Amino acid sequence: MCGIAGLMTLDGAPPDARILDALSGALVHRGPDGVGRFVGPGIGLVQTRLAIIDLVTGDQPLYGPEGTVAVVNGEIYNYVELRERWKDARYQTQSDCEMPLHAFARAGAGFARDLRGMYAAALYDPADATIYLARDPFGIKPFYYAETPAGFVFASEPRAILATGLVQRRLDLDKALELLQLQFTTGRETAVAGIARVLPGETLTVRQGRIVGRARIAALPDGDPERISEDDALARLDAALRDSVLVHQRSDVPYGMFLSGGVDSTALLAMMAELNDRPVRAYTAGFPESGAADERMHAAAVAEALGAEHVEIGVTEADFWRDLPRIAAAVDDPAADYAIVPTYALARRAAEDLKVVLCGEGGDELFAGYGRYRTVMRPRWLGGRSMRSKGQFDGLDVLRDPGFAWRDGAHDVDARDDRAEVVGRPADEGEEAVRREADDAAPAVEDLLMDFPAEADPVFDPLLMPGQLDERREWCGAGRRVAAAHAGVRTAGHLRVSLVWREFAREQVAQHVGDGLSALEGGDLDAAAQLGRDVDRQPGGEAGGIASRGGAVSDALIQRSGSAGRDAKPRFGARPLMARASPPRPRWPRSRV
Repeated sequence: MCGIAGLMTLDGAPPDARILDALSGALVHRGPDGVGRFVGPGIGLVQTRLAIIDLVTGDQPLYGPEGTVAVVNGEIYNYVELRERWKDARYQTQSDCEMPLHAFARAGAGFARDLRGMYAAALYDPADATIYLARDPFGIKPFYYAETPAGFVFASEPRAILATGLVQRRLDLDKALELLQLQFTTGRETAVAGIARVLPGETLTVRQGRIVGRARIAALPDGDPERISEDDALARLDAALRDSVLVHQRSDVPYGMFLSGGVDSTALLAMMAELNDRPVRAYTAGFPESGAADERMHAAAVAEALGAEHVEIGVTEADFWRDLPRIAAAVDDPAADYAIVPTYALARRAAEDLKVVLCGEGGDELFAGYGRYRTVMRPRWLGGRSMRSKGQFDGLDVLRDPGFAWRDGAHDVDARDDRAEVVGRPADEGEEAVRREADDAAPAVEDLLMDFPAEADPVFDPLLMPGQLDERREWCGAGRRVAAAHAGVRTAGHLRVSLVWREFAREQVAQHVGDGLSALEGGDLDAAAQLGRDVDRQPGGEAGGIASRGGAVSDALIQRSGSAGRDAKPRFGARPLMARASPPRPRWPRSRV
């Protein structure tokens, strides 16, 4: 995609050019098509561009009414509709990324409510020397910041913030333990002490180098469950997916898609084939030497039935060991997800042909495709259990003090640091709306809202950047309209709704591909937990300069053979590592397996 970054100083002095150089230099891999910069009193913005829409006039920074300035990473998919709605506006470019400036001219700090897309946007208003940072409601585009003695610094990747020298390269050991147990980190804080995330749907208001306001847009629509027939729900879903795929294909450069053997990406390809005059180019990864489930045979049959140009990529053991250090270096907000290896291989190959890929990410959450969703809905006496009831290291007698605090990030959606105002409603009502959305969601949708941004987005976005590839997620894009099609999904226990949606996907596949392929399912590797540990052991696995300080961290978190076992104490400070540990709560943890 692109890389954006900036610095607002505390004293209003112009930012040091060396800091801006460090920010843009650390993000050059995200944007080979141009570098832009804006410097004003107390503010500096930089952007590295991967050109997708408006290849001629779309360079950034972008300038709007009353002297406003913006740098944007992502796509505003409804830019065509907004231009039609705002006919009186004076546009400087044909870029979709100009839309936040015109939205701000109309709505001020609430500008993000008009935007549909995946984006991380920084908008500076010189009228009151304020900068606004906004992230899309599903958190598809990563966005990080730090409040430092020099001021407020932000960037698309933590590595850029570290490159300035304004934040020490130091791990938060509590978040490191959460990473080991959950295989990703939750909430606002990252594993790097002092660097935080802009939350999905959040808009930060910053003045004089400090955050003075937060607002939040809910990812799903508000309102009571709507009781409609299954036929009506399926018809609405059909329209939502068609619309989502149509706008996600808006591009001035070639696009293709990642195809697995699963129902979600197959339904996506079926819709793309219907909407395109030329054959769709589809890329599939497989594991020919591993004995693991290989999706290429199913994907090839689907591609042939739909007239797609199919490209297969085999990921071998040699590829795994060669690429793992590169992958670890690319992912500086770490998560242990086995899909990082084939995704890296797919991105590298697809980037040889095109700049944009559509994919089925988010489909399993919307369609309840994971077995854990059915498990959590069962009564205890039928084998039901909470998601995340155990950490990856529970029962192994490996951690010095496993504690329970690593669960707090998954539980505490209403923690003080995460309080936010939903745009257009008072703060107390807004907080309750966000909390209710999480508490009442079916587990599958809860994964999409709470954990998908924390586990998938920090991993897949940087994996595509070295190849200068833009990934678009149609199921996430359709998510809001999907929920509107049957709002009952927000009530726990309505897993039936997700199964209805899944039936729609099967019908799409059967209609376009044939009954013989209508029950295709994707295969998984069984090594998700092992991969995270393998990455940590590899040379070059410092995640872009965020060193794990191997010995120090393992000494603090993991007890060695021959140590004092459960009585061993951590070596950092006088207090136990997990002194804030609290007992598990009688509700499911909000995270992904």
